[in-house]
Amino acid sequence: MASDLRSFFTHLYCSVCRAEHAIDEAQGVCRACGAALLAGYDLDLARRNLRPSSFEGRVGTMWRYRELLPVLDPGAIVTLGEGWTPLIRLKPGGVAAGMSSLYIKDEGCNPTGSFKARGLSAAVSKARELGIGEVCIPSAGNAGGALAAYATAAGISAHVFLPEDTPRINIQEVRLFGVDLHLVDGLISDAAKAMNERRGPAGWFDMSTMKEPYRLEGKKTMGYELAEQFGWSLPDVIVYPTGGGTGLIGMWKAFDELEKLGWVEGRKPRMVSVQMAGCAPVVKAFEARAPKSEFWEGAATVASGLRVPRAFADHLILQALYESGGCAVAVSDEAALRAMRNAARSDGVLLCPEGAAALAALPVLTESGFLSGGETVVVFNTGIAYKYAEILERSSEGSN
Repeated sequence: MASDLRSFFTHLYCSVCRAEHAIDEAQGVCRACGAALLAGYDLDLARRNLRPSSFEGRVGTMWRYRELLPVLDPGAIVTLGEGWTPLIRLKPGGVAAGMSSLYIKDEGCNPTGSFKARGLSAAVSKARELGIGEVCIPSAGNAGGALAAYATAAGISAHVFLPEDTPRINIQEVRLFGVDLHLVDGLISDAAKAMNERRGPAGWFDMSTMKEPYRLEGKKTMGYELAEQFGWSLPDVIVYPTGGGTGLIGMWKAFDELEKLGWVEGRKPRMVSVQMAGCAPVVKAFEARAPKSEFWEGAATVASGLRVPRAFADHLILQALYESGGCAVAVSDEAALRAMRNAARSDGVLLCPEGAAALAALPVLTESGFLSGGETVVVFNTGIAYKYAEILERSSEGSN
């Protein structure tokens, strides 16, 4: 039986207290306990109506999985061609030395140059469907650019709050889209504070990471893509640079949905969260086997996307690590810059600082015995390197 391309989205529920929330009105966090909300689907009905073969020949964007995304009205979808990004197998003799199956999932090929396009496409589409006309976001850079692009495409007003020292390309990108931009002294947490002081009286809808339920749904499509690109199987290990952690949480949610749909079998991937030595709240919490992290004072790193002192939904990040048998590791700025240079020189792959940090974690994981040479490992490059002109210059020093 054909699915008629309808969504099987049925409900929202709290990630902590499980309270359900209506799907026909704007929702932020749980009204009962203040935790993140998650989208639920009728997966039994989806399993009876969909097959992995259902996606063959479809458009090469994340909306190929539209029945498993939360937008009920196809006319509300705002797309710029996000998703279906390349999965690049690295040659064994380069940075993959000692690893027979190492892949880069290159999210820099998305519109606006990062994986943030997925989440903002889903969130803005749902906002459009619900009649939300004005939105806001605090960002380390890429999410702000993505919201600016998708809100503009949707005809929705956007307010973007960025740290003053955000990479200049990110700032200029937001300005070029013509949305309301605010530069704030400090970190993304300070940008969020400045935004919250204004959004309440102004009535803006908050698009912050995990403070609305739909950005996560766009990010989960990275997990669906991996399954399809690997012939409806899954890799052994996923190494993911973690700031707000929505991508890692989203993929873990996707793997659970795929398992319930009966489309994948066997053990799910071990999830690895990579952070920087100068900002590693998830790593510290993981090492203490804690259920949540603590605010990281004095956060500092060249990888601006990983300069997040504490993720709002850190309990879900840690839950994915514990449940998958994964781990969390921190690397230095110097190690990330070296990995960026080595990947470019040996494999012709140019990584953003966050993706380079994930690659730099591989020797640490190998030396600890977490990785073996015969496993299939996917490292996520979350953005395009060309947005980080200052970092590229620093990384290239001494490379000739």
